Amino acid sequence: MNALPPPWPVLAAFLIASLILAITPGPGVFYIVTRALAQGRRVGLVSVGGVALGNFGNAIAAAIGLAALFSVSAIAFTFIKYAGALYLVWLGVKALRATGSYEVRVASGKDTGSHFFRDGFAVALLNPKTTIFFAAFLPQFLTDRTASVAQSIVLGALFVGIAAITDSCYALAAGSIGPALVRAPVARALGRCVTAGALIGLGVFTAVAGSRRTR
Repeated sequence: MNALPPPWPVLAAFLIASLILAITPGPGVFYIVTRALAQGRRVGLVSVGGVALGNFGNAIAAAIGLAALFSVSAIAFTFIKYAGALYLVWLGVKALRATGSYEVRVASGKDTGSHFFRDGFAVALLNPKTTIFFAAFLPQFLTDRTASVAQSIVLGALFVGIAAITDSCYALAAGSIGPALVRAPVARALGRCVTAGALIGLGVFTAVAGSRRTR
């Protein structure tokens, strides 16, 4: 009978490797921290959920072979990469033009935070390098070729779950610092500039970075 997940020794090695990779800050963590600093812990945690779902989508894509398409089609890879980069830049411009406090709107019930979830999902999903990372990382822990797709999805889900926990810790820590940014008009303006600059910079980084892992 196929082992889903793989046997404990292999699974233990996978969990340790995943934890080490998850706590290493990457663009995904940077995006979440930026949101939590500017809009508070609630928005940071909502962003964690969106990023986690987008990453899981990449894990599934890797499992069914989309990474193989990216590896042989420079056009497909480039299109998705630049689409994600442009989306990040657009979010940065949107943040720069904002005149109110997102945190106040969310807390007052005028904003459900759904668009923060959507933005996090899009930022993570529109990153083909994450798909390629899963395609390179997950096969190292597969133990049954006949169940490679199923095992890849299970391991991908475990990795995303671990990353969501560590990302939540980053969001909570950043969110505890964020309130200082909304205590004065100058601080709010500075916070918007920092958020916008971080998102635009992240978009530029995504566009020019190589094929190394960017979670």
